[in-house]
Amino acid sequence: MRKLVVCNIISLDGYYEGPGRNVMALPFEEAFDEYNAERLRAADTLLLGRNSYEGFKGYWPDVADDTDARPVLREISRLDNAIEKVVVSDSLTPDRTAPWQDTTRIVKRAAAHEQIAELKRGAGREILVFGSRTLWNDLLTAGLVDEVHLMIGSSFLGGGTPVFEGGSPVPLRLLETRTLDGSGLVLTRHGPRSA
Repeated sequence: MRKLVVCNIISLDGYYEGPGRNVMALPFEEAFDEYNAERLRAADTLLLGRNSYEGFKGYWPDVADDTDARPVLREISRLDNAIEKVVVSDSLTPDRTAPWQDTTRIVKRAAAHEQIAELKRGAGREILVFGSRTLWNDLLTAGLVDEVHLMIGSSFLGGGTPVFEGGSPVPLRLLETRTLDGSGLVLTRHGPRSA
């Protein structure tokens, strides 16, 4: 059975994005990119909500050919371009998936739990979720998330979007804590308490 792994960066005070939905308020460091590349290497499916998908699609496709970009960013771009992408959305249409139309499958929200459970039962490597807070909050409360990897940055945002608003408590157990090499980011890995 495949693992579904959520990987996000958050502020020290637990925000997924800053005031005004400003994701750039988060304490990004080079170690963030290195860890994301590591997660992508372990996966063969990227699961995203529509907003995260459109943001990624608007940024990553051309980075692979940008000679000024750091090597890890070019690698992330190549991995993002090649990986199978499953997008949970009721509004995204196939004609809006270019240049990733050949690697993107759209799943309607009503079918998401069933389709994702089927993905997990299939053969393959990890199913990875970046961003997509609304989606993974729902999947976590539904018992479909196997691990949550949070990179906690050394900053207080004082407001913004909380990382978790799932509606009901989800008991987790700590699997690992470590500081990412050469950074102020602390990685915490959690799994469901029942696992």
